[in-house]
Amino acid sequence: MSLLRLQVRPACGILRCHLGTSSTARVPAYKTQNFPRFQRPSRQMASVAKATPLTIPHLTAPSFEHARQRYHVDSVNEHLQQKGILKISLGFPDPDSQYLKELVISLHEHHGHQLPISHSASQGWFWDVRPSSTSFQTANHQARSETMENFPWHTDCSYEELPPRFFALHVLQHDRFGGGALSIMNIQQLSESLSASTRTSLMRQEYNITIPLEFIKEPTKQNIVGSILAADQEGQPGIMRYRRDILTPLTERASKALQELDMSLERTEAQSRSRVDLAAEDIPAGSIILMNNHRWLHARNNINDPKRHLRRVRWDAVPFPGAA
Repeated sequence: MSLLRLQVRPACGILRCHLGTSSTARVPAYKTQNFPRFQRPSRQMASVAKATPLTIPHLTAPSFEHARQRYHVDSVNEHLQQKGILKISLGFPDPDSQYLKELVISLHEHHGHQLPISHSASQGWFWDVRPSSTSFQTANHQARSETMENFPWHTDCSYEELPPRFFALHVLQHDRFGGGALSIMNIQQLSESLSASTRTSLMRQEYNITIPLEFIKEPTKQNIVGSILAADQEGQPGIMRYRRDILTPLTERASKALQELDMSLERTEAQSRSRVDLAAEDIPAGSIILMNNHRWLHARNNINDPKRHLRRVRWDAVPFPGAA
């Protein structure tokens, strides 16, 4: 096993990526309002970023059979439990994502993970994340993931009563023209940048969450009401569900708390401690990123390559902590 080490240099918006002891990747600063350009840091801020780089564990799967080999499955589960994020590099072609399917089944059989959830009323375990302007996976409704637009910070299925604890992205074709960079942010570290009153407000059941049309499973159910933030098993506010464009605060205090959260997501200093950016070259075709959907936010910048193609699966759906 090698370790994917990533460190952001806020002064120039460049990511230093160490895979094992070799490669270095350069990622330009984002140019959209959702991915603000890094500003020149203070000495103290630069010191913090240098001293505490976020790291992503990295495993290899030389053959399809690894999805069923107990030591490999145990290692995947351990990383997901401890770090909440993992990269796997496949050593074989897998256009149908059979390795990922078998791996999730193995996690279910050996470690108690629940099986994947369906994406919508018409789409099952897998969802193809690729641009399309004519053919949608839900009839007459184009998902954000089916466009070439950027996708700001969010967690998957924030509109579900039982949001999945994990999701994975299998890269079938990375963006060959430098777009589609994947960004991740640690929710525990993000929550530490919020005031105590805001954390308390975000934990209240005072937010309306609209279910996107393409993901409606029951025609009579088009929204839920709940909280955005919740405490983890250690009692720390490290669990979140968030997608800004489908959130509506229901009280004045909820509105103020959401405003502070939005500002914190844009604050350079908070991002330098909790954020990592992965360029397309960091997760090329044949890579799989697995993530704890409760502990990490993720985002992407604009897609430049119309042939970019990822495949997603979500599993281990459990009630959001503190839900009524």
